[in-house]
Amino acid sequence: MSTAIEFENISKQYRLGLVSTGTLSHDLNRFWQTKVLRREDPYLKVGETNDRAHKGSSEYVWALKNINFKVEEGDVVGIIGRNGAGKSTLLKLLSRVTAPTTGIIRARGRIASLLEVGTGFHPEMTGRENIYMNGAIMGMTRAEITRKLDEIVDFSGCERYLDTPVKRYSSGMTVRLGFAIAAHLEPEILVVDEVLAVGDAEFQKKAIGKMQDVSRGEGRTVLFVSHNMGAVKNLCRRGIVLNQGQVAFDGSVEEAINYYTDSNVKNYERKVIINNRDHREESLLKDLEFVEAEMLNPDIEHLATDEPLLLKLKIKRNNPSIKSFNFGLHITNSSDICVGTIVSNMLDVPQKNFFSLFCSIKNHNLVKGDYQIRFNIGIKDISLGARNFDVLRNVLSFSIEYLKKTDKSAYSLWLPNWGNHLLSDCSFKIN
Repeated sequence: MSTAIEFENISKQYRLGLVSTGTLSHDLNRFWQTKVLRREDPYLKVGETNDRAHKGSSEYVWALKNINFKVEEGDVVGIIGRNGAGKSTLLKLLSRVTAPTTGIIRARGRIASLLEVGTGFHPEMTGRENIYMNGAIMGMTRAEITRKLDEIVDFSGCERYLDTPVKRYSSGMTVRLGFAIAAHLEPEILVVDEVLAVGDAEFQKKAIGKMQDVSRGEGRTVLFVSHNMGAVKNLCRRGIVLNQGQVAFDGSVEEAINYYTDSNVKNYERKVIINNRDHREESLLKDLEFVEAEMLNPDIEHLATDEPLLLKLKIKRNNPSIKSFNFGLHITNSSDICVGTIVSNMLDVPQKNFFSLFCSIKNHNLVKGDYQIRFNIGIKDISLGARNFDVLRNVLSFSIEYLKKTDKSAYSLWLPNWGNHLLSDCSFKIN
């Protein structure tokens, strides 16, 4: 079996701050050192690892540093890691969106990439026109694209809107069409970033099934980035964990997921000040916006099954016309499987710029294990429709350790979660 992709000593360096601030002197110095004096680039010697949580002393940062691995033809590789670990940068380098600072990338065959919602789409062109444009970019002839057109449209489920400009598509429809194009135009290498999370559950299942067919049935190579550990485990045979721009683990997908969850989920977070890049979906309007998320339990690492979960969300009101909202909360286990859900009734918005939402969850019946919490805030109204104002993913984490709070006797066995269930014994307070 031959090698489809090879990363050899790949590094990518970025300069922090505004591009126009002081770059001319650096560019002149780089030109003088490298072109005139024939010396090494002086700025490759500086820079810090990409630790997004701490302020550094250098204005240069290594988004990726000394990446080395190979992917065989027909292999399906899941790339996982925390936000800011370098996953998307790695795929952008492979897709030639940007160039590496050092190192060489070798890839055999055509590459189809789905990196962000709407990547490669022209908003003024129709869905049909964008299919032909994307195919042409990938090197397909018009006849080849026409032969696959019916399959692409049928898979995307967007037939009714095929001759409508893409700018009028929802994010989910855009992802459906983009993935259908990438998967059906017969690329040798399929690169998929976290965009499938935007699609609904039915489409995600269909997309993962298609990627399995592409890899196992047709022998093509797939690189898949996702925070959904269940999807990674079902699809991939091999897993690579990135941490601060470096390969932290490379092995079987089960071992990679265990390594990732052990090293990250157990970094329990009681209070998080929301950072746009690291925590939330940026495409939402944010009429109401999460500012802080906090667990009020005194010991989040040693909670009991009969102990209520106490949460506080600080929310900013950006649109004064919003008078009410619905609040949603989803608890996921260490495999990123949702095991508990809350959807509130309509709650009133206080007439002030910032307010706090307190939530108490009793009788959650969570078994022993590590958990994370996702939040969403939006509105479900017959006249306005259902839409999210803001969504946070996996911002707080905690551990259930004991069966009874009063007993403090640890579980003797790890019990299985039985699936997602509606958490009904909940109370809310707005201040």
